[in-house]
Amino acid sequence: MQSLDLRVRSEELAAPIVNRSQVLVVGGGPAGVAAAVSAARSGASVTLLERYSYLGGLASGGMVLVLDDMVNGPEITVTGIVSEYVERLQAAGLAVVPPKEDRRTSQELWNKWGRYGTFDFHSHSTPKPICYAAAFDPDGWKRVSNDLVREAGVTLRLHSWFSRPIVDEGPDGNGVMKGVVVETKAGPQAYLADVVIDTTGDIDVASRAGAKYAHDSYITTLVFRLGGVDTAEAERFEQENPKEARAINRRIKRLLGGAWELWWLKTPLEGVVWCNAPHMSGYDGVDPGDLTAAEFAARDRITEAVAYVKENLPGFANAYLLDAAPQLGVRQTRLLEGEYVMTKDDVVTRRHFADTVARGRDYYYPYRSLLPREVDQLLVAGRHYSATPEAQKMSREIPPCMAMGQAVGVAAGLAVSNGALVRHVDPREIQVGMRQQGADPGDVPSANATIDALVGVGA
Repeated sequence: MQSLDLRVRSEELAAPIVNRSQVLVVGGGPAGVAAAVSAARSGASVTLLERYSYLGGLASGGMVLVLDDMVNGPEITVTGIVSEYVERLQAAGLAVVPPKEDRRTSQELWNKWGRYGTFDFHSHSTPKPICYAAAFDPDGWKRVSNDLVREAGVTLRLHSWFSRPIVDEGPDGNGVMKGVVVETKAGPQAYLADVVIDTTGDIDVASRAGAKYAHDSYITTLVFRLGGVDTAEAERFEQENPKEARAINRRIKRLLGGAWELWWLKTPLEGVVWCNAPHMSGYDGVDPGDLTAAEFAARDRITEAVAYVKENLPGFANAYLLDAAPQLGVRQTRLLEGEYVMTKDDVVTRRHFADTVARGRDYYYPYRSLLPREVDQLLVAGRHYSATPEAQKMSREIPPCMAMGQAVGVAAGLAVSNGALVRHVDPREIQVGMRQQGADPGDVPSANATIDALVGVGA
């Protein structure tokens, strides 16, 4: 599938040019911040554009408040800029991480850490093993994002809504990215760059620039938080009356219309709990009509569920709706059909590629899955990377998306410094750059990986 042609050529550009940089990142969510910071640390001049008034995307505005999918058994696999977030949030008292000695399986440790969501949710054991994961505060995430961007020397423009890509025709017939046009309160503005990185979450830039993509959907969620909760009383009731607690929680999840196993989790703030619900299907995350309907449906369900919770669940008698996320949680919309399309089999069998440049829990991202086929000087990172819908559902958590972002930031820096097309950057150089920045690029496969020996690296 391809979008309607919304491209504009450089010579046709009517919007005023307000900025030129070597690397331009569109979308200031977790992947976008990682891309911008890593490109700047690689020596490039970088501009970051974000439509909202804050950075952080679904980690802040979407209030997805647990960082997970970072471990392969006892091995921590996702490192780099995400690790810096965890460390800075912990130092500010705004993240909770189980210490190393508690990362194992026992009922006692489950009782201690389970309600923070810091467990291996892929495990089928009962109780699930506690692992390296972080429960964090959304405003803290915004603050750390601001600090990292500012310290790296990134030029940031908030309140800038992407509108059109600036694409010229290349000698081989491919489009060549030259920048983007954004809509602002001051009117349309143009930003030019040598390399553009699409971290919008929905490949807004790539799809409008002519890159092919698939369009699918998954559940959407309007996350909310409750204040005034006596979490100690709630946990005591659950542990002493498991059968009664399960019945109440089943009723709450039905009222919400769907939720994960634990519909509420503790946060670093005393008395504040995070509710990753309601889960709603049937809404298209890039259709404004569907997004509007989903917001209304979610708030109706939240209102009904909270009233029941206050009346029936011990520890929640004085609870109140603290806030609902300003961003609807959208998990899947457009997915790039790039140089390589990751499959469910790739994820399940832990296929390791010779051009791996980032990794998730126990799966690996080849550089080709971040490259559009039809457009040069364009990279993508985040939940819209090149994958089948089935594969994406299993490999789109925030930390791996940040690893992808860091990898394409390094790649963009290399392309600029070498005067090369991004598709000609040697993945081995990206791997080296990632390690220099403290990230694991996945170049060394774990023992449980399936080695793909058929694919070479380099162009």
